Amino acid sequence: MVETVYIWGEPKRFVNYRRWVESAGGRAVFGDAGKSREMKWDALLLPGGGDLEPWRYGQENAASRNLEPERDEEEFALLQEYTAAGKPVLGICRGLQAINVFFGGTLLQEIPGHSAGPDGDRFHSVRTGPSPLLELCGACAEVNSAHHQAADRLGSGLRAVQWAEDGIVEALCHERLPVWAVQWHPERLGNPALSRRLLRAFLELGH
Repeated sequence: MVETVYIWGEPKRFVNYRRWVESAGGRAVFGDAGKSREMKWDALLLPGGGDLEPWRYGQENAASRNLEPERDEEEFALLQEYTAAGKPVLGICRGLQAINVFFGGTLLQEIPGHSAGPDGDRFHSVRTGPSPLLELCGACAEVNSAHHQAADRLGSGLRAVQWAEDGIVEALCHERLPVWAVQWHPERLGNPALSRRLLRAFLELGH
């Protein structure tokens, strides 16, 4: 079982993720530039955040904001190393988008109806297809949403396994590698049972 989960960035920015990893029996390890490429950690978690630079998927900037170029560079380097080593990778929100772009996919830079509202996350239903997530989430589930971008063309080896009612991809799995991603935020979902099931199943990928 995975014991240490690496997250690039400062711990104070990702407190919810640390608590979530600990709730499932793991340990979150944080780092920054110059320290991120340490392969002694068991798994990689790519958390939510600002948008990816559109040039990385061959587009001009039409609606992307809160760009994080240094983070893009570091997380793509980490993806290269962890996927090459066959280690588990989990993407959350921006993390799903980073995984899709890393494998050669593209993004929709602006979509309606999925961004957070004035009172916090938006909630909506999703349907899950045959995949490891089906047993965890069930055929239908309610998830939270706080994003204005989404996966468009899927990257090589990735398949969509969960969709919102409007067809937006809500989860991806890689066909060969232990790589999962969800567009929603399990670390603050408000459904602790589902959140822990998802993370524990991910941690088991380290066997």
